[in-house]
Amino acid sequence: MLTLIIGGTKSGKSRLAQRLAARSGRVCYVATAVTGDDPEMQARIERHRADRPASWQTIEEPLALADAVRHAAALADTIVVDCLTLWLSNLSWNFRDTPARVEEAAHTGILQIAALARSCHIILVSNELGCGTVPGVDVTRAFRDTQGLVNQWAGEAADEVILTVAGLPLYLKTPQREGAAAPEPLR
Repeated sequence: MLTLIIGGTKSGKSRLAQRLAARSGRVCYVATAVTGDDPEMQARIERHRADRPASWQTIEEPLALADAVRHAAALADTIVVDCLTLWLSNLSWNFRDTPARVEEAAHTGILQIAALARSCHIILVSNELGCGTVPGVDVTRAFRDTQGLVNQWAGEAADEVILTVAGLPLYLKTPQREGAAAPEPLR
């Protein structure tokens, strides 16, 4: 099963993902953040580490996300990927000289992860960036647009999509019942 949890910054996405994952036996947490020299990001990563149960496996992988999820699937019943937005940011930096490669790598990665969700429960965490104003800088607009595509691809592939606002879950898509027709995705 594939679950996508989207929402704004500090909306409760990660906390909800951890609560859902805690219901299963073996959990692997795939972190995409890169610590770098930013003290605020380092503190955020440390808070996330402290919030996770010690029994959970952790894989830190900023770029080869599908490979990390494939590895995690051998270790766990449930995998939490936190988060797609930082993964996309890492891809954007890695392929900064070839922007088309960013979209291609992200789309391929989402499709590969979705295929892996047949054998375990994968929970993807992602930021919803499209609700704000139009960014004034072209590179920021391009990132926001690609993030929107990543969320659409993940949402289309997901069995369940949850939007978090003010710490509350809003279920946008729930697993299909046997024989029920799936909604047509936007194209």
